[in-house]
Amino acid sequence: MRLALTAATLRVAVSDPWGERLPVPREECYGRGLLIVASIADRWGVESRTVGKTVFAELALRRGPDAPMGPRELRAGPSHARTAGTVTPR
Repeated sequence: MRLALTAATLRVAVSDPWGERLPVPREECYGRGLLIVASIADRWGVESRTVGKTVFAELALRRGPDAPMGPRELRAGPSHARTAGTVTPR
C-alpha cells in the first residue's frame, strides 16, 4: 500500500502480483468494494506493472463549501494500457 499527498490530491494505491485478475465494480459476492471506491473517489483506476497491477483511488483535497463532490473519472478497460472514461458527477 502506498499513500501520496500533494497540494491538491490524496492518492491511495495498492499493488498485488495478480495482473491477470483485473478489478471491476459489480454487485455480486466479490467486487462490491470498488462500488464504494467509485462513489467516493474523484478518480480511480488500474495500472499494469511488470509483475501484477496497482489499483489506485484519488481524492481531491477540497477547498470551500462549493467544491464539487463525487466521481469525475473512471478508469477501466483492457489489461495493459488503461483508457479513461468519464462518469457523470452526482
